Amino acid sequence: MLLAACTADTAVDDADEAMAAEPQNEPPPWPWELEAAGQQVLASVPLSEIRSGGPPPDGIPPIDAPVFESIAAADDWLEPQSPVLVVDLGGDARAYPLAILTFHEIVNDVIDGRPVLVTYCPLCNSGLAFERTLDGEVLSFGTSGRLWKSNLVMYDRGTRSLWSQFTGEAIVGQRLGDRLERLPLQIVAWGQFTADWPDGQVLSRETGHNRDYGRNPYLGYDTSDSPFLFDEDTGGPLPQMERVVAAGGDEDAVAYPLPLLQDERVVHDDIAGDPAVVWWTPGTASALDRASIDAGADVGATGVFRRTVDGQELTFSPDGDDRFTDAGTASSWTVLGIAVDGPLAGTQLERIPHDHTFWFVQFAFRPDTRVAEGSR
Repeated sequence: MLLAACTADTAVDDADEAMAAEPQNEPPPWPWELEAAGQQVLASVPLSEIRSGGPPPDGIPPIDAPVFESIAAADDWLEPQSPVLVVDLGGDARAYPLAILTFHEIVNDVIDGRPVLVTYCPLCNSGLAFERTLDGEVLSFGTSGRLWKSNLVMYDRGTRSLWSQFTGEAIVGQRLGDRLERLPLQIVAWGQFTADWPDGQVLSRETGHNRDYGRNPYLGYDTSDSPFLFDEDTGGPLPQMERVVAAGGDEDAVAYPLPLLQDERVVHDDIAGDPAVVWWTPGTASALDRASIDAGADVGATGVFRRTVDGQELTFSPDGDDRFTDAGTASSWTVLGIAVDGPLAGTQLERIPHDHTFWFVQFAFRPDTRVAEGSR
């Protein structure tokens, strides 16, 4: 299945050329080369669990020099329901269409002057962003062609250590145990991004690669019965491929099943000890359903936020399909956590990093996850 996103072209697709944008010393051996040579490999997980997904390193080519365009330009090829990853740092708001990320999975970017790693694993539907600066060093990442628990395994180009996308932690190699700082990211509809960030930037299709952007290389994955290259028994109360919104860490993880959010639209909860709210709005297409991403099933968009503003704990209710109202001030909010009307207009709720993913991967990485049944 990964090979579907690894079609040949005449662009810069191999690992050596993908790294040519920055000076490189002789790269260290890959962990699997060391293992084959009988040498010791630093690892926190059995190497046998890290499986080849098909492509070689950077066979799914990361984007190292992203080109951005205006909303007006992107409107020519994106639809209101097109799913995009959204990262906003210091008012520098950027949209990364899944029409592009399904073919590249990694973008090494700089947002508001900060080196940032934007990632998407189609097999887990997990979009995560991280700081790329670690101990004063700016890291550059590529795709290893490997999977762990059916999740994207990245590598850093300095040491060729292997990193789990879902946790942001180095699991093999010299950087074993290092962890990237996570940044908030949401998957929302293109129409929502343009409404909230009319001056935002959009990742362009000018990637240097010849891909049929907008086509879904994972046709029907959303409705499959089981994950790709995943043999674990997740057990628990949910089907493996049920979508969930998950937040919290290893000790306090909580998952909100998508059917619950579709029914209630608003769930109030405590996440890692903080009063929080989880929102869902319709209108965002699945990138993993039909042949055309824009024709995918409506899986909606979600947001997870701390619901305390200036010391006041807010309580929310749905207001139409795409807004939420707080009971205290009657201000109107969008799923991106921005108040657009009322006394709190212009306020941004503090985002809580979360995953809009499948149950199997949440359980595989955080087996003690609490499954929410509603507000509490």
